[in-house]
Amino acid sequence: MDSLQMLYLSKEDVMKVNVSMEEIIQSLERMFRLKGEGKTEMPPKPGIHTQKDAFIHAMPAYIPDMNVAGVKWVSGYPDNYKSGLPYITGLMILNSPATGIPLAVMDCTWVTAKRTGAATAVAAKYMARPESHTLGILGCGVQGESNLEALMIVQKQIRTVYTYDIFPQKTESFITKMALQYPQVEFIKAAIPKDAVVDCDIIVTTGPILKEPEPVIEAEWFKEGSFASPVDFDSYWKPAAMHLSAKFCTDDYEQMMYYKQDGYFRNIPEVYADLGQIIAGQKPGRENNQERIMSVNLGLALEDMAVGTIIYERAVQMKLGTWLPL
Repeated sequence: MDSLQMLYLSKEDVMKVNVSMEEIIQSLERMFRLKGEGKTEMPPKPGIHTQKDAFIHAMPAYIPDMNVAGVKWVSGYPDNYKSGLPYITGLMILNSPATGIPLAVMDCTWVTAKRTGAATAVAAKYMARPESHTLGILGCGVQGESNLEALMIVQKQIRTVYTYDIFPQKTESFITKMALQYPQVEFIKAAIPKDAVVDCDIIVTTGPILKEPEPVIEAEWFKEGSFASPVDFDSYWKPAAMHLSAKFCTDDYEQMMYYKQDGYFRNIPEVYADLGQIIAGQKPGRENNQERIMSVNLGLALEDMAVGTIIYERAVQMKLGTWLPL
């Protein structure tokens, strides 16, 4: 019997595989369609909490049609920046669906960033107005960049991006970097959160996830016809603003209810649909230009698996990583 071994992929290895954002969006759209059709398996993610607003989550999932099974073990520590450390860190393990034997262990930070932005883009494809041309981004870190990258692929009319961060220097760095990548876009630094919301067709908030948030976005800022993607749950949005949504959606209903039982989402509207239901055609997305629509994507293990399997297969072909004995 051959010796059992698995492939270890560092963050650098994962990035070298160079999976494009277009591919990630396509893979997630396919996955959400399968999810809507009931062809995936994913329990709500359990977690432990060693500090206030910090989490370490276990995220298992199985997608038969993509021949991928595994788990992501990921942490989020909002105060890590004080020590020069990233907010999100963790590992992803892929197992053989046929035998259960571990195939690979890889850094998950790049995957987490890219798939989160891609999920916003998939939701926007079905729920934002196609002619949307103004985007507001509140939170100019890794997720701000990832969400912008993904939205520029599916919302090709975006020409103005308003940016806000509680740390002004992050806003300035974000604009300097992103203006080089998207010279066709005008980037405007917002002095206050309101300026990054009121005139925007699409609003993305990417601050830390807080169990006891102090939201600032008022109902009157959420203009008619806009689409909002609160990547940070309800940390930025006041309940009255969220309740203006004609359609309040999420990427996984059961997981949202699991979070609600744990003390998050204390005052949210009734969930209209799961993103998988919309992509599978079971419920309509945007139906007119007047609807305010919000999709709170919680971040799914299914997304990680849909991207992780591409990375693993290509890394093997490219001879990247280090083989380790089991």
